[in-house]
Amino acid sequence: MQPPRWRLILNGKAAGDDAVREAVHDARGRGIHLDVRVTWEGGDAERYVAEAIGDGVDTVIAGGGDGTLSEVATTLAHRDESADVLPSLGLLPLGTANDFAGAANIPAEPDAALRLIEERPAQPLDLLRLEANGQVHWCANLASGGFGTQVTVETDEGLKDLLGGLAYLVTGLSRLGRIEPVQARLRGPDFAWEGGFIALGVGNGRQAGGGQALCPDALVDDGLLEVTVIPDLAGDVAATLGTLVRGGKRAALERVAERRQLSWLEIDAPAPLVLNLDGEPVTARHFRIECMRHRLRMHLPVECPLVAS
Repeated sequence: MQPPRWRLILNGKAAGDDAVREAVHDARGRGIHLDVRVTWEGGDAERYVAEAIGDGVDTVIAGGGDGTLSEVATTLAHRDESADVLPSLGLLPLGTANDFAGAANIPAEPDAALRLIEERPAQPLDLLRLEANGQVHWCANLASGGFGTQVTVETDEGLKDLLGGLAYLVTGLSRLGRIEPVQARLRGPDFAWEGGFIALGVGNGRQAGGGQALCPDALVDDGLLEVTVIPDLAGDVAATLGTLVRGGKRAALERVAERRQLSWLEIDAPAPLVLNLDGEPVTARHFRIECMRHRLRMHLPVECPLVAS
């Protein structure tokens, strides 16, 4: 039997991580053919994934945060090959928030994360496909707008280096007194909503922005996206969003939010609206988002909370 062939696409910020180096060394010692490619600029992931496929690699591993995961998943997703032909996807969580990994129970320790990929067969993974301004974007975890997006965009990189995921909480609390609702019209199968919202989540995964669980029931293999709209609520905004920022409590969502599970969603806004796709901001007045069922295969833990069955 041929040894497994892996390609680790590592975010340049983690290139000097001693724990990653040791985990890679140990994996090679177990007979895994593991090569590493380090990303430094836009387009690197695209090139490295194409190279991996050309080399006949079995598994491509995203080494970084949610943005790196989405970038690698996007590069795999927009190829012509079907999921059973493409390499499987693994995740080595090395970002600030690691929202997807946290919700999926993927270990943060590099050696444990690589052993998970080795021991667990790949499972079907849905992806979100978003069309805006005549372009196609992909998202592995969650697309967010309104309050959550502003928190993510405004959080200082230095603050994230200092405080980790807590930086999102600090930034979120600093915004509570200056929240402006976003006007939009949403439409999906047997669903229509129009008004001003403070936060919008369209999830394949469950949380973003350092633990904001906007889509707490989302599953990554059910062919549906979970939509959560938190409308403009006069008088109770600060208290409600304070609860959400501090942990995404389900009780707060149930009390204030419109929630649906849909195969697709269209968003129309009178003014340009920013959606954050796992760290990639996309600005448009019209969006169409579809859940592409079982577009990839990913190595996930036993009894992963994001898996339907």
